[in-house]
Amino acid sequence: MANQKSEAALLKKVWDIANVLAAAGVGFTDYITQLTYILFLKMDEEKEELGLNSTVPEGYKWKDLAGLNGTDLVEKYEEILRELSKDEGLIGTIFTRATNKIDRPVMLAKVIEMVSEENWYMMEGDFKGAVYESILEKNGQDKKSGAGQYFTPRALIQAIVEVVNPKITETVADPACGTGGFLLAAYEHMKSQSKDIEKQQFLKNNALFGADNTSLVVTLASMNLYLHDIGINKSPIAYQDSLIDTSDRMFDVILANPPFGTRPQGSVEVAVSV
Repeated sequence: MANQKSEAALLKKVWDIANVLAAAGVGFTDYITQLTYILFLKMDEEKEELGLNSTVPEGYKWKDLAGLNGTDLVEKYEEILRELSKDEGLIGTIFTRATNKIDRPVMLAKVIEMVSEENWYMMEGDFKGAVYESILEKNGQDKKSGAGQYFTPRALIQAIVEVVNPKITETVADPACGTGGFLLAAYEHMKSQSKDIEKQQFLKNNALFGADNTSLVVTLASMNLYLHDIGINKSPIAYQDSLIDTSDRMFDVILANPPFGTRPQGSVEVAVSV
């Protein structure tokens, strides 16, 4: 019950800031993206304070951002986004094509202040993951943004995963992963099947793979899994169009619910031979 109250209180903070930003013209999807970048920086700082290795290069950390205000804050934040988007590891995946969508310093400072009030890294993975999932679900319900195409209802995902029943020794892929719901549900389903350390390590580090051709979604999916303690060192999410992917990588199980929409203008035509 305590966790439920804490989750509700934390979500209220998130919604309160969202409402303030919405009044200033910042959409909920843009807010979530910026919240993700800032949250990752804060968690990395907390890791470093615990004596764990930081994955963020010097000069682009939380400490370089916190305490700034005005145009200095916006300029430093945008510099951090540019530099971290160049990384080829986990950071580069989460910061895929990262850009700032909150150009008013006072509004950006409100998000940073809200994130700074919590110790995110030490929260249980299930708890902080549930908070982030709730944020994604609310965004998926926003019909104006069109974000619903990236968020499959979790009850549907759960039912499909239970029917397919992936095993802990199998690899699972979602070639149109959206915010990572299928991969997360598969992980939860498989992790209870064995307490063997090697199998658990394989599940966390090698069993899952997701792809999406939208940079925003890659960011959200990567962070969603990261907050559930999956893909800590390297994200299992790739920024790619699975319809034109030429790799020969194979998987034991495919779990997917691709959106039924038209391909964007300028995308590569795909010919299907029967």
